[in-house]
Amino acid sequence: MPRPLITQPVDLSRAYRLAGNTRAEAIAVNDRGAVAGNLPLEHMLLLLRRAPEREQALQRYIEELHDPHSANYHRWLTPSQLGDRYGAAPQDIDAVSEWLRSQGFTVNFVYPTRMTIDFSGMAEQVERALHTPLHHLDVQGERHTANMNDPAVPAALAPAVAGIASLHDFRPRAMKRPRSPRPQYTFPGPGVDVQAITPGDLAAIYNFTPLFAAGITGKGQTIAVVEDADLYTTDDWYTFRDTFGLSRYSMGSLALAHPAAAAGKACTPGGISFGDDSEAILDAEWASAAAPDATIQVASCASTRTTFGGLIALENLINADTPPSIISISYGECEALAGAALNEAFRAAYQQAVARGISIFAAAGDQGAAACDAGDQGATHGISVNAFASTPYNVAAGGTDFGDTYSNTNAMYWAKANDANYASALSYIPEIAWNDSCAGGLLASAFGFTVGYGDDGLCNSTLGRQSELLTVQAGGGGPSGCATGAPATPGVVGGTCQGYDKPSWQTGVRGIPNDGVRGVPDVSLFAGTGVWGHYYVTCYSDVHFGGVVCSGDPSGWSGAGGTSFGAPILAGIQALVNQKTGSAQGNPNYAYYRLAAVPGALCDSAAGDQPASGCIFHNVTQGDIAVNCGGGQNCYGATGPTGRRGPVPNGALSRSADQYVPAFGAAGGWNFATGLGSVNVANLVNRWPRD
Repeated sequence: MPRPLITQPVDLSRAYRLAGNTRAEAIAVNDRGAVAGNLPLEHMLLLLRRAPEREQALQRYIEELHDPHSANYHRWLTPSQLGDRYGAAPQDIDAVSEWLRSQGFTVNFVYPTRMTIDFSGMAEQVERALHTPLHHLDVQGERHTANMNDPAVPAALAPAVAGIASLHDFRPRAMKRPRSPRPQYTFPGPGVDVQAITPGDLAAIYNFTPLFAAGITGKGQTIAVVEDADLYTTDDWYTFRDTFGLSRYSMGSLALAHPAAAAGKACTPGGISFGDDSEAILDAEWASAAAPDATIQVASCASTRTTFGGLIALENLINADTPPSIISISYGECEALAGAALNEAFRAAYQQAVARGISIFAAAGDQGAAACDAGDQGATHGISVNAFASTPYNVAAGGTDFGDTYSNTNAMYWAKANDANYASALSYIPEIAWNDSCAGGLLASAFGFTVGYGDDGLCNSTLGRQSELLTVQAGGGGPSGCATGAPATPGVVGGTCQGYDKPSWQTGVRGIPNDGVRGVPDVSLFAGTGVWGHYYVTCYSDVHFGGVVCSGDPSGWSGAGGTSFGAPILAGIQALVNQKTGSAQGNPNYAYYRLAAVPGALCDSAAGDQPASGCIFHNVTQGDIAVNCGGGQNCYGATGPTGRRGPVPNGALSRSADQYVPAFGAAGGWNFATGLGSVNVANLVNRWPRD
């Protein structure tokens, strides 16, 4: 039996504050008063903590699950086995549940893994029991509800309570970016046609074609894409497959799910809201493009007043009797803003998923190394990464762009006309780090500037200040910095913040810094938004939220980029691996880094990739993910390999030295800009370690 952590009787006069769980927006200037005391709050998630020796034992077992020399290799666990072997002590669960009931809450159920309690109540009960009032907020014209200070629990229960996943309605961002129309500028030199990326192009560029020809198409595999909204219409998915020739793979199917926990009341339909249906359809379409014979399960739950619907769906999926073997999630929030409890919720969920053999793919983010500045025109919060992608238990999908426009070699890689399925890519195309910011070195060079930063840089030019290049839009990457603890300044890594320890598998490849913390991304795929002339096509017909009716030439359909695409495509690639090997694989990073360490597996992307090459990863060595500071100033700063603040070059800043984000340039080996690089899919699948 596990050792109980709760050893003292509950004394309501002694409270323990759960630090790091108040949104940065919960401040007086945004406060619009307390919510009604009888406001219902459904499906709050209380996260439990296991004894340290049990946590260490689970971590060891996960290592053994991925070690071909271990007797436990691929001996995945069921939810009940996870609960019995590694769950919280039954006495602790009972004590916490009884306290919740004594405070008027309804305990809906305890998940089978015995690490999460689903409970409901009212705002007045939260204020009384958790010592935090919930208020209405007005944040830049948007109405929100949030707790105004860190919640607290009785001190006697604190050893067994990791936190409440959240007590607010701020939602993570989808990691997609609409197509950039490029109306305000043109590149020097000859005119460049726009080549939109279709499924056929994807197959040619990343070498799916030999696998598809051999029947490795994702047969028998299920990929769940986690959402908080339903599809606008399933017709879009079928139109996408029909138009681009995927419907010939007759086993491919679409399944819509509102995954419920055992008690059956933990998930309500996500509905169509705020344009998140566009994220749901692109995930479903592009997972299908990579694994055309797989079942694509759109798993969506509505967000509640306190809990992100995607987290509810994720918890229910990993606790199901028959879970999908692959899950993709394309949402995120920076570690320092997500808060300690939400960070822990995703870490624990991914950990449980991996122990079950489930492979998790998460978008690394679309703000370079400035994840806490999402949606802004400039960075002001320093180095940060996406909390949903920085755990040790998931693959973080970064972003690249194609380098043909930069090098004026478009004609080498594209046919003059599309084929019947609108594909025109001829081969692999050398890649650069995805960066749409004026701070990016390659964009600066293309427009005749030596650098992007400084008084004479692109960001401070008339073009830089007036175009869509004034953005923090770039592939997410950097060191984990605030997975646990609480920042001293909201949204800025500091205070008691700590990043995740560097995982055992993140080793063996040159370029991996000896900094002791998890670095992202792991691998990358194309994520461009059209700045360099390329973007992804999607069929998204919800005209109420920016969609376009999917008829006629697909060049007139919706277009987008971002690391949202990389996560479901990599999930599709994993479906090919699972079909070829005949088994689930758990955390693919064990194999990725092991394969990358083999001599010859990493090839310089700039040199191209021939069909008969031995490349497994296209090591991206051009570009960076530098972004500009708020107010139009560049945030570039020199750093050491850890990404921590270092000496600042003269003229590099025109604001405080605390406000910059490093360039994190692409380079030989692993790097913060693109990780190991992109993949040669056929070589990756064919050389995957076998059971």
